[in-house]
Amino acid sequence: MRSRSRLDDLAQRIEPFAAWDDLVLSEGQQLVLQSMAAQVRQRAKVYEQWGFASKGRRGLGLSALFAGPSGTGKTTAAEVLAATLQLDLYKIDLSAIVNKYVGETEKNLRRIFDAAEAGGAVLLFDEADALFGKRSEVKDSHDRYANIEVSYLLQRMEAYLGLAILTTNMKHALDQAFLRRIRFVVQFPFPDVAQRLALWQRAFPKATPTEGLNFHALAQLNTTGGNIRNIALNAAFLAADAGEPVRMQHILHATRIEYAKQEKTLAQSEIAGWV
Repeated sequence: MRSRSRLDDLAQRIEPFAAWDDLVLSEGQQLVLQSMAAQVRQRAKVYEQWGFASKGRRGLGLSALFAGPSGTGKTTAAEVLAATLQLDLYKIDLSAIVNKYVGETEKNLRRIFDAAEAGGAVLLFDEADALFGKRSEVKDSHDRYANIEVSYLLQRMEAYLGLAILTTNMKHALDQAFLRRIRFVVQFPFPDVAQRLALWQRAFPKATPTEGLNFHALAQLNTTGGNIRNIALNAAFLAADAGEPVRMQHILHATRIEYAKQEKTLAQSEIAGWV
């Protein structure tokens, strides 16, 4: 509990409510995530009882990179893993951890790992691009220290007894040397029509009253699972306030709100046949 309270001061604790059924991913992606869970569960057996730790401690930590656009399920997947493993999940915004003052980023990272080490929590480092962009030649002391900070984080991840996950929206911008030191890389692509259909079909809890929803028409909306969840929730509030079951017009209204928030243009082809 002491390590949890220390972590609560350094990172955002997320209650992992998501389950495997909440993920709309390819079979290959699901297999990678299940392999990650298996490696955490069987770490003691393979490393200690079966002797793999005797070959060296480096690389024994379980690290992963989740790459894909915002809203495609990266945080949800981390929740599923934490829930499956019955571990705490902590989200760390790397853009907030990275400090312009030399050496401060490393101190921040050390405090997080030291606090997490005892409990073996799942650490979700968000916005990895803030620290892991392609490194150019060292031109000044700040470039040199940035490389030191990257090396330090990788070193701690490789030795960490829990599960450390990094997220990025721009995998192409990451250094290949860094990627080679990550155990698992999982791609979270923008959902296609079939995946969006599955996301809409799961968007409303069973207790939610609905009427006349056309999920195949809704799947034409070219958006991510995160946005679909926001739209479904807003539509439910609109329907509840009107004293009605959730209908297509509520979802249309909620979609316009979501797109306005993101300053996106809603194409007529995306909402054809909704109302």
